[in-house]
Amino acid sequence: MCLNRKDLGLLALRGAVGGVLIAHGTQKLFGWFGGGGLDATAQAMEHMGFHPGRQSAVAAGLGEAGGGALLVVGLATPVAGSVVAGTMAGAVAVHAPAGFFVTSGGYEYPAFLGATGLALGLAGPGRYSLDHWSGHAFDRPWLGALAFLSSAAGAYGVVARRRHVMRLREERAAVESEAQEGSGLS
Repeated sequence: MCLNRKDLGLLALRGAVGGVLIAHGTQKLFGWFGGGGLDATAQAMEHMGFHPGRQSAVAAGLGEAGGGALLVVGLATPVAGSVVAGTMAGAVAVHAPAGFFVTSGGYEYPAFLGATGLALGLAGPGRYSLDHWSGHAFDRPWLGALAFLSSAAGAYGVVARRRHVMRLREERAAVESEAQEGSGLS
């Protein structure tokens, strides 16, 4: 059997990106690899404007760990890629105010992971995958289109809800600040 460079490259990319995502997701869900676990992640999600925090933490953890695991084994690759891209859209929204580069807290890293997930979902897993082994039963064009549309709609809804929560938080802080100034407490 002749090894195909393109298929080996896809295997290596799926393994690397999927492995990173699994690690990040299990940090959130279980506290592995120095992560805070579900309770700490839920509190952080609330602080970042994702409500309810626990469901947001579970969704983010499953999106990363589950999407990453599917990428690693190359199963339902269009679904895995769309889940990763959608999950990373939420992370990009959090980091966007800090600019692009990760060195200033920017969105460079989650954008890269999301774009890579999207690209793998579109390109397919290659020959060395469970999708290939199963005759591409879960790697159909219609499934890919449905998964990407669903992920985009879900990501839009989550990010829009977060923006709304953050705007309400800012308005409440402004009202409280004005009240303190008016009462001479500042």
